[in-house]
Amino acid sequence: MVSRLAIVGTGLIGASVALAARRAGVASVRGFDPDPDALAEAAQGGAVEPAGSLSEAVANAELAVVAAPVAQLSSSVAEVLAASSGTVTDVGSTKGAVARAVRDDARFIGGHPVCGSEARGAANARAELFEGATWFLTPGAATEPARYRELHAFVSSLGAVPVAVDPEAHDRLVALTSHLPHALANLLVNQAGAARIEGHEPLAAAGGSLRDLTRVAGANPRIWVDIFLDNASALRETLREHRRRIEQLEAALEAGDAGFLARWIAEASGNRRRMLAEAFEDPGALQRLRVHVPDRPGVLAGITQALGAERINIEDFELQHFSPERGGVLNVLVTGEEPARRAAELLEAQGYGVVVSAVVE
Repeated sequence: MVSRLAIVGTGLIGASVALAARRAGVASVRGFDPDPDALAEAAQGGAVEPAGSLSEAVANAELAVVAAPVAQLSSSVAEVLAASSGTVTDVGSTKGAVARAVRDDARFIGGHPVCGSEARGAANARAELFEGATWFLTPGAATEPARYRELHAFVSSLGAVPVAVDPEAHDRLVALTSHLPHALANLLVNQAGAARIEGHEPLAAAGGSLRDLTRVAGANPRIWVDIFLDNASALRETLREHRRRIEQLEAALEAGDAGFLARWIAEASGNRRRMLAEAFEDPGALQRLRVHVPDRPGVLAGITQALGAERINIEDFELQHFSPERGGVLNVLVTGEEPARRAAELLEAQGYGVVVSAVVE
């Protein structure tokens, strides 16, 4: 078990690793960040013991975690490897470039926790961020097995699920599952924002579908410009396949091919069920309660406490806020039609408007 940890880069992810490590029993967590304000924030939140330099932070560390921006990742990892004698990993969103840069060093094993938040900074860090999350590890031919086992155990101790993958395969995978959704979210919201339809503003009339699909639009450009460019080859390949599928849909619409559309929707339903099966034990039994809520303090706490008092388990929830005047919609997921019915009756008795529907048809 790692007892001396160094964190290089103390933003949201780095500070969260530090907090999770402390919770797991790591005795010493030193931290360094080239931004003194970021380091001070992480230290004030109890995530790290601040070090005056990178070499001071990694001295005697059994494991160093590099949480640098993607554009600086390869140089930061090389600098940490030169300053330390322990195992070095990173938490970058792309793996190919850094793996190629240090492929011959047996002490480096790339990593990528698949989690995160729209929030930024150590002030928003939390130890629970990695609970149940996939954490990709990219050992190479030169990797020492003992170091890989140590890192695997460390990642598991944070509550994550370590998964070994080839660095290039990792980048193709996240191009499809993360980078393409971010690109499409930007495209969709920009298309709607640039349009006027007979004097109407599409964004003003946006429904839940557009809001759901564009939740990640406009994410931090300081991070995402680098990710898009660093993984440009894999993302271009994914966009080409996406374009081919768009053209198939266009052809079906032009031909009035109802059979294709029915099969296409059914395929999407099955694939979504498979995706949800990774997060929920019985996705077919999931029910969504759409609850219209006012914008006032204590509403969410009151709803969760009321359902909890009736022993109705909330699988997940998300708030869509409209405005202070209109309030918003709280989406609550529960398992089973009968618990969903009881939850709806309880909330309706409290004056809330509730619509219940199956998550997967």
